[in-house]
Amino acid sequence: MCVAESLGVTVWLRGGWAMDFFLGEITREHEDIDWFVWADDAGALAGGLLRHGYQPVPGPPPDPQPDFAKDGLENSFTLLGRDAADRVVVAGGPWAGAPWPEGMLDAGPGRIGGLQCAIVRPQAQIEIKRMMPVWDPSRPRRTKDAEDIARLEAALCVRGERSE
Repeated sequence: MCVAESLGVTVWLRGGWAMDFFLGEITREHEDIDWFVWADDAGALAGGLLRHGYQPVPGPPPDPQPDFAKDGLENSFTLLGRDAADRVVVAGGPWAGAPWPEGMLDAGPGRIGGLQCAIVRPQAQIEIKRMMPVWDPSRPRRTKDAEDIARLEAALCVRGERSE
């Protein structure tokens, strides 16, 4: 994300776009762009987004996930923190302090054509998509999540990696 880069703020793609950047191709339609960002950088990022014409989107409380839109495209920023053991955790909201999958931010960049972006590890993507209905029963697994899991597992198998 150009705005984040210009501010020196690190963001990681998560969700469907992270999968596509890992696979190197667009596999399906996307309704939005999901990101992770450190909670400490959220204020600077929000200010930069507002200066670049993004508007806040009403919805989830902004302490765990501020959302912004521009030109009809919504960007959701899930905020990350660290606990006393230096694990990456949920930064705010009702699940504050809950750990995210270990090594989630260690994937490096993904690519589609000439575009490159930091992504979450595909194994973490699989775990998050599998566990979301368990962690939050109000969010049942969607068909696209099951399809994304299958795509990621197949790609990891071809690459000789495990999906944990």
